[in-house]
Amino acid sequence: MTLGRNLGSMEDMDQSTIVITRLQDQPVKMEVPRFALQPANPHGELFVSEEPRCIIGSHPSSHLTLEHPTVSRCHAEIRVEENGFRILDSGSANGTRVDGVRVNDAWLRHGATITLGEAELQFRMGEGRYDIKLAAEESFGELVGRSVAMRRLFAVLQRCASVSATVLLEGETGTGKEATAASIHAQSKRADGPFVVVDAGAIPPNLLESELFGHEKGSFTGASATRIGAFEAAHGGTLFLDEIGELPQDLQPKLLRVLEQRRIRRVGASSYRDVDVRIIAATNRTLRASVNDGEFRPDLFYRLAVITVELPPLRQRLDDLELLVDALLRRSGAQDSEVARWTEPGFLAQLSRGSWPGNVRELRNYIERCRVLETVMPLGSDLGPSADVPAPSASLPFQDAKARAVDRFERAYLEELLKEHNDNVSAAARAAEMNRPYLHRLLRKHRLR
Repeated sequence: MTLGRNLGSMEDMDQSTIVITRLQDQPVKMEVPRFALQPANPHGELFVSEEPRCIIGSHPSSHLTLEHPTVSRCHAEIRVEENGFRILDSGSANGTRVDGVRVNDAWLRHGATITLGEAELQFRMGEGRYDIKLAAEESFGELVGRSVAMRRLFAVLQRCASVSATVLLEGETGTGKEATAASIHAQSKRADGPFVVVDAGAIPPNLLESELFGHEKGSFTGASATRIGAFEAAHGGTLFLDEIGELPQDLQPKLLRVLEQRRIRRVGASSYRDVDVRIIAATNRTLRASVNDGEFRPDLFYRLAVITVELPPLRQRLDDLELLVDALLRRSGAQDSEVARWTEPGFLAQLSRGSWPGNVRELRNYIERCRVLETVMPLGSDLGPSADVPAPSASLPFQDAKARAVDRFERAYLEELLKEHNDNVSAAARAAEMNRPYLHRLLRKHRLR
């Protein structure tokens, strides 16, 4: 059975609709429409898409390379989505225009003129289709999902696990990038080796080099003993570099050198050591914009983005809510009766009406609040004074009741703080006027990190 979304006339649907082929009600294949880009230059070569995501820029690694002085390295991208063709500016220096109007994010029509800086392209639909295979499974390691978005992701992750290439995970905060990295590692040939995590945004810049590469005794004040770094600790396995966009600029060339040579030198050492490590990096920032702004080295970006995987936000995979809630509850030790209560259709229907800006992490925290308070909380509730929170129990000793109230306040405040600053711990600590190590202790205490 073939299923497609009608976007208007049959001609429009033929040109711009993603068609899903289902077998026994399970999605098995996507048919994605091609598009073409014709440069205004009469000698320019016609570009026809073969992927749902097309990066346009002056850098040679772009899907479509435009050698023009006004085009940024990573200028813009075109995505094929369920509702049509969408163009997004990547923080370019000279802007993106569609039919003369400057845009950051816009839908494209057949025949539209796209201007990148001063370079012009004509956008065309109707160039046929190509197939994308979807995974048959409803899970990949720690990840679960039956939606088309997740089946497509699982198929990509299966290929990532079969090779040792460097992977860059992109996606909004809370989409499960660390769980994805751990799942790739667990399904790979390196599964018997270590899986080491370094959060580049959580470690003070002056300590990050030592954290990554290690140090020799006496190499700096406080280095009372030799210490191996994350690269050596991950030898034979996988090193997950989270929040890679927070990496200080002075460390970027050193990381690039390690990625190219697979050799590290401890701080204070005179010799190099070989390391056998697979790198998976993650970011919730738009690194292409950081490259254009000069905040992130382009050569390091392209060395990390050998394979780029974008994790879908929860709002694009609401079909997965039942599986997600079930998995989250069982991982927290819930019994079958409790799982049945929180996966009944009425409750799931309420969940589907949420916007979920914090994605799966926000869903997990919401489910936990509902369980603790034994009631269905309002969506987006923050446990503030207006929330339906039971009054403190006078049956508890004062110190115990106070500690419970403080815990609730701390958790709610931290969740809101992270959401307000896009999960950037450094920015959150500055805004809250808190010492960053103390903020990290609170995050660990409340299992938010």
